[in-house]
Amino acid sequence: MRRWVFVLAVLAIAVALVAAFRGPLAMGAMSVMAPRIMSANPMAEIPDGIQVTLCGAGSPLPDPQRSGPCVGVVAGGHLFVIDAGSASARNLQGMGLPLSDVEAVFLTHFHSDHIDGLGELSVLRWVAGAHQDPLALIGPPGVEDIAEGFNRAYRADARFRVAHHGEEVVPPSGKGLVGRPFSMPTSGQEVVVWDREGVRITAFQVDHQPVEPAVGYRIDYAGRSVVISGDTVRSPELERVAENADLLVHEALAAHLVAIMHATAKEAGMEGRAKVLNDILDYHATPVDAAESASAAGVDHLLFYHVVPPLLVPGLPAAFLQGVSAAYDGDVTLGRDGTRVLLPAGSDDIEVSGGT
Repeated sequence: MRRWVFVLAVLAIAVALVAAFRGPLAMGAMSVMAPRIMSANPMAEIPDGIQVTLCGAGSPLPDPQRSGPCVGVVAGGHLFVIDAGSASARNLQGMGLPLSDVEAVFLTHFHSDHIDGLGELSVLRWVAGAHQDPLALIGPPGVEDIAEGFNRAYRADARFRVAHHGEEVVPPSGKGLVGRPFSMPTSGQEVVVWDREGVRITAFQVDHQPVEPAVGYRIDYAGRSVVISGDTVRSPELERVAENADLLVHEALAAHLVAIMHATAKEAGMEGRAKVLNDILDYHATPVDAAESASAAGVDHLLFYHVVPPLLVPGLPAAFLQGVSAAYDGDVTLGRDGTRVLLPAGSDDIEVSGGT
């Protein structure tokens, strides 16, 4: 008994000491960890091939597991971002994808939830990398207006940063975004929008009416391929471009779940909200639509992103995926922020982490 009393007394003293000195202990730990974190080169640790990271797997509806639409793609050591919804920049950094390494952002369309993280992304990339050139913003016609709008909004901020940090740290020529439009692809014809060092990115037309223009992208590198849908209903054009791709990253809206939200809004007298919830049904693919496209294209893996509605209740992921396995017999991942898919070069392997 005395031994146990002694042990408990020692433990109590230890806990008290830790509590008393937790600030200095934390500072000591930080001084050890900070150099390791700041000198790390996470891009160098990514194997050759294509890595897809969901830096935003959600929609405008709040979901603690899914931020605004954003897909980070590392191909051949080059980092690209497809769309930049809310929290994109912070998610990319937290997921080990340095903003200083972002070479270009590709937009699928100009809905606010796909572009509202661009300002923060462009500023942090500029400051973190001392870039001499603005961040390339690549997209269909109209992308130059998006770039100019953000540049105007952040003009004063850029001036403050140069004045404070100096031109060597934040070269004035590197501030903001530069819009680089490409010709809108037509049905049956995709457009090459990037072709350097073995990385080839093509844009193709999708159907997000009444939103125009709207495109998806295919990325090819080292014999591996990824197709990203953007927002669309089921698209024969996407199925054509995605034929035999390794990975299809496809948006999805579960109409049967949104219908519950619509009915609830109607009963509560929220007519405006009810109309919006009804309207969004006609320009998004359902999970089964996406699964049927994956099956028709013969892709190896289907990854859901731009997930609608938020899946806040246990069991809702299963409800979201209802009918998917009957439509597609390949592997399926329900994405959330941080879901990663690695397609190693010279291999047929598909390595998934962080999904459902």
